[in-house]
Amino acid sequence: QVQLVESGGGLVQPGGSLRLSCAAPGSIFSTYVMGWYRQPPGKQRDLVAVITTGGYTYYAASVKGRFTISREYAKNTVYLQMNSLKPEDTAVYHCYADRVYRTSVRDNYDYWGQGTQVTVSS
Repeated sequence: QVQLVESGGGLVQPGGSLRLSCAAPGSIFSTYVMGWYRQPPGKQRDLVAVITTGGYTYYAASVKGRFTISREYAKNTVYLQMNSLKPEDTAVYHCYADRVYRTSVRDNYDYWGQGTQVTVSS
């Protein structure tokens, strides 16, 4: 079973920043679209950001201008830099890998991680 491993979550005050990381096997990372989705407590999951192998990016309207997705091929890692965090950003954040570029969240992706908790609170 392919594993995507997220890290970098935690507790941060409103207005603060966090950087999430997601490591993937090289065979997956080099050929798949990578992205992040989140699931707030008691709510449905939301797509956060997507990046293609060529570096094309998509952001949900709620995070555009605050979050940045990037991928580092030397480390087979995708990042989500989150700035100006708000309490409504509180959620479990999951990274995923998928063959197809989509701008709407799916119930299932080709591969996904267990998630990392992000809590924004004073």
